[in-house]
Formats: sequence, C-alpha cells, structure tokens
Amino acid sequence: MRVHSLHHARFEGLGCIKNWIDSKGFTLTSTFLYQSDDFPLMQDFDMLIVMGGPMGVYEEDKYSWLRQEKLFIKKAVEEGKIVLGICLGSQLLAEVLGAKVYKNKFKEIGWFPVDFTNEAKDNPLFNFFPDSLIVFHWHGDTFDLPAGAVHLAQSAGCRNQAFIFGDRVIGLQFHFEVTPESLNEMIDGSGDELIKDTYIQTPAEILNYAGYGIINNNYMVRLLDRMEEAYDAEILNR
Repeated sequence: MRVHSLHHARFEGLGCIKNWIDSKGFTLTSTFLYQSDDFPLMQDFDMLIVMGGPMGVYEEDKYSWLRQEKLFIKKAVEEGKIVLGICLGSQLLAEVLGAKVYKNKFKEIGWFPVDFTNEAKDNPLFNFFPDSLIVFHWHGDTFDLPAGAVHLAQSAGCRNQAFIFGDRVIGLQFHFEVTPESLNEMIDGSGDELIKDTYIQTPAEILNYAGYGIINNNYMVRLLDRMEEAYDAEILNR
C-alpha cells in the first residue's frame, strides 16, 4: 500500500504511524504544507493521512494553502481513497463532507477519556474498542457530524470525537499516534495554549501521564491493521 501524509506544522508528525508504515514495508510520501510542497497525483497513493496543526479550517486568509488542501482531500474521498484525518485532519474532513467546523466551548489539551458509542461497537473497524479509553487531546475546535457519517466517540468536553464516513474515511479528534518525543514537540510548538482551564493539563501532567501513549499506540496500530485488511479485501475482490 502506498501512503501519503499531509502535514501542517513541524511539531505534528506521524508518531507511531510512521513505525507501522515502516513495519509493513509500505511506501510513504508526504506533503509539508508549511513548506509550500506540491500535492501528489491521485493515482500515486492508496491511503491519505491528514495530520493536525494549530490553525483552524476557516483561516484560509492566513493559510492560503488550505483552499487547495480541501479540494485535494475532497477529491481523495470522491475517488475512494482510504482517508484518516487526525485532529485538524478530522475537522478538514468534516468540512469537505459538508459539515460546519467552529470553536468548541472548551479546549481539550491533555489526557482525558472518550466514550465509544454503540455504533462504534457495531462497526467492523471499531468493534474492538472498550466502552471508554483515556486518549490524548490537543484541540479547540469541533465540528457537526457530516450527513451520512456514523458517530463513534464523545467526551465530556466535546461531543463529536470520532466518525466514519462510508467504510474508508475516518476522522479522529484525538491523537492515538503520540509518542514521548512527539508530546515534547507539541508542547514546545504550542505550549502557550497550556493555560489553566477545565480540560487543559499542565506540561508536567501531560508528560507524567505519557504512559497512556503506549496503550493509545496499540489501538492506533490495531485500527490501521483493520483499515489495511479492508483495503486488501477490496483489492482481492476487484
């Protein structure tokens, strides 16, 4: 499988997803939007991973590449690519699928639980998840659920935490992929957001709870494996 990733900030990389790609021997290419990189041709990748970033999807005047990126993501969805959007990536997916993205009542930054819905338990890609799981968050925006999407997870501070559209487009507000290294990079890159609030932890708390990352990474790998299995099954049935 050929994987392509979109990056919006130097401090939000693939984390454990890169290890998964390497372990499978898959091809990885990337577009670093903050460096004004070009987008690939649609025929050059099978799976698209859209990472996070500190900007909002509505900040096109400040980040002019957002317009082209949205068109690119929409085209990938329309052409049946496997698409995984994380944090900002999930918000971009929600918007290109016709939903509204806006400021959430609370920022969530740190390790907080999400609850998986009954619909998640019925979905073959998500039915191995527990009722609740402590995951890493770093977001201030939220989105309405796109029409036709299935609601998969919610938290006390943010209702729409995950969704699946069709059988191959997934949006996750939270960060299963974080490693101790990537946590430090995010704190260094956006540490000014770590002010006292209901759902914001201190840098010390974030790093003290970093052991949850191992559990998160295991779930990330299992989800990616199921996405790969769905891709393999489709190829075999062609």
